[in-house]
Amino acid sequence: MNLQNIGVIGAGTMGNGIAQICAVAGINVTLLDISAGALEKALATVGKNLDRQVSKGILSEPQKHTALGKIRTSTDYASLANAQWVIEAATENLELKRRVLQQIAAHVDEQCVIASNTSSLSITELAAGVNAPERFIGLHFFNPVPVMGLIEVIRGLQTSDTTHAQAIELAQHLGKTAITAGNRPGFVVNRILVPMINEAILVFQEGLASAEDIDAGMCLGCNQPIGPLALADLIGLDTLLAILEAFYEGFQDSKYRSAPLLKEMVAAGYLGRKTGRGFHTYG
Repeated sequence: MNLQNIGVIGAGTMGNGIAQICAVAGINVTLLDISAGALEKALATVGKNLDRQVSKGILSEPQKHTALGKIRTSTDYASLANAQWVIEAATENLELKRRVLQQIAAHVDEQCVIASNTSSLSITELAAGVNAPERFIGLHFFNPVPVMGLIEVIRGLQTSDTTHAQAIELAQHLGKTAITAGNRPGFVVNRILVPMINEAILVFQEGLASAEDIDAGMCLGCNQPIGPLALADLIGLDTLLAILEAFYEGFQDSKYRSAPLLKEMVAAGYLGRKTGRGFHTYG
């Protein structure tokens, strides 16, 4: 694959993970965020993740340094001028993503493929705000990006066959398996997973079982590697709530109503691992 330069927008958990796997695959990465502090934190996180891979024998020390050297950071969209691909990994908010995508489109040429890492928003709707929307596609990575082997590739109505083929090729180049999904809220994985997590929250809310027992039950009884409430904490309860609200709005179906306790916990700032407290506590 002749991909030299890729831009990643957003230096949070998903953005720094995407930047890391692109750099390890030998691609020059421009990691962009509005916050210089977030960029510094992202580079530190990537460094720690690469150190972990070295300790496990996945990478050598020289490979780690080569990968780190592939990542440059910026707060200026003009730095994307030479990008052949740009992947947006901003917070799961429609208006924010629209603004970010407009900024990207204003600074890259029309041959640059633009992708969104959205987990629930409409690719067709996002593409409508981008010039040459046939080059727009959804690439849904999973957390933690360096570990999880899947990428959902989501076509909007406007997405061309060429763009779709390039997305499949990129996933393979990054060492991931791609599945193609239609443009419906939640696509495939989250459409199945998120309502299950919401049901686990309702079970906990009713006092039917403790968080520890719910998670143990699903791990040991259904062979899941992580329980639904621990997974909710890993995803982020605010992100989970945003996905459920997008489902409810998109399908107009009461089965996607979020658990009242989830709303209350988000209002309290108990967002899971990133705040140290969710359904479980983290030191």
